[in-house]
Amino acid sequence: MIKKSKKVIVAGLVSTLSVAYMFGSFAQAKDTATKTHAPSTAKEKLEAYIKFTQILNVIESQYVDDVNTTDLVDKALKGLMANLDSHSSFMDTKEFKDLSVQTKGEFGGLGISIGMKDGALTVIAPISDTPADKAGIKAGDIILKINDTATIGMSIDESVKLMRGKPKTSLVLTIIRKGEAKPLEVKITRDIIKIQSVYAKTIEDNILYLHVTSFDQKVVKGVQEAIKDNKDTEGIILDLRNNPGGLLDQAVGLADLFVDEGVIVSQKGKVASENIEYKATKKGTDKDTPIVILINGGSASASEIVSGALQDLNRSVLVGEKTFGKGSVQVVMPIGADEALKLTVARYYLPSGRTIQAVGVTPDITVPLGKIDFIEDSAMLKEKDLKKHLQSELEKINNGTTNSSKTEPNTETNATKTDNTIITEEQIYKDLQLKSAVDILKALIITTKGKI
Repeated sequence: MIKKSKKVIVAGLVSTLSVAYMFGSFAQAKDTATKTHAPSTAKEKLEAYIKFTQILNVIESQYVDDVNTTDLVDKALKGLMANLDSHSSFMDTKEFKDLSVQTKGEFGGLGISIGMKDGALTVIAPISDTPADKAGIKAGDIILKINDTATIGMSIDESVKLMRGKPKTSLVLTIIRKGEAKPLEVKITRDIIKIQSVYAKTIEDNILYLHVTSFDQKVVKGVQEAIKDNKDTEGIILDLRNNPGGLLDQAVGLADLFVDEGVIVSQKGKVASENIEYKATKKGTDKDTPIVILINGGSASASEIVSGALQDLNRSVLVGEKTFGKGSVQVVMPIGADEALKLTVARYYLPSGRTIQAVGVTPDITVPLGKIDFIEDSAMLKEKDLKKHLQSELEKINNGTTNSSKTEPNTETNATKTDNTIITEEQIYKDLQLKSAVDILKALIITTKGKI
């Protein structure tokens, strides 16, 4: 997370409060409902500061219990930041210290990425092979309670703080899931989260399947190594489903592997220094291998940048479901030595100029989650198998089931053997989105061959 020194914040707050205290009466309030998005004039700013100060004075003098002014101001700042957007927040001394621990040290977690959707604390995606994933948490689950604490009105930072803790300790999430008649209680045991960000497998020898679970610092290198190790690849399926995002430079770097020119993503904010374009480079670019990208509602942030950019640059076909819609940039701005603001300062924009924030990326071909019943008809015989089959049937009549019993264990052994480096036809049929991606990619491979 980016950190910026903003000492001017302190100076500005002190000066405005000092000016406001010089006035002994309430200022005449104006109806500013029609000016919500218009910049405030100097007079309007002063009136707003005075109103805040006067209300603070009333609370201090007349509220039934004694209150601490510092605590009141901190609570006001928390409310102010929470009402800007779900990602901005004010961090007091303890929260700022917790942030440092979370970014530098080890902690026990669930392996879950969360966000706010329609005011509800929502699971963006569980990360593969983590406690949340193993416990059955799914993208789109709404977290109603963390242990006995309701999440209504709770910020993302507050919820993260409750869910993190010592490894091997447990908590219970009460969730609402689409299709379930009543809330579900899921017990999860915290653990140190260790993530393998890139899984590489093959499909039918000529298709490379790359599952990127999150965008850590090893993603680009992992994808490059997988492509290098599979030189006979004729097409790539990039699976970004349930990928909650991560590092921007890795998202840009991944997209850059497949395009050699143009803007991959840009960010735009109020301050000129936040207006940045990230462009593709020519070095090491694969412009020819057909690509299909899998996305769903658990694909967010960096995943949306990669999928949206390659879609806009006509470099990939997107299959699956609409993504989450997290396309904003946050920075941490220290206030003094031990407090800070986490503030949204910009939004990401795709090459076409469209935004990701609250909109998401729509696939080229929408395919719901599901499976196809895969039934192998053992009665169907091919010409090459007919003579052998009849011979074995004759042996059954003459010798009982002796030969049959010899061959049966081999069949079972073959059925139970699993090779983690390949995806079988049966596995593909259990994943309708993947099956669609494979079919589309095969068509692209044929089309590409036709052009050469």
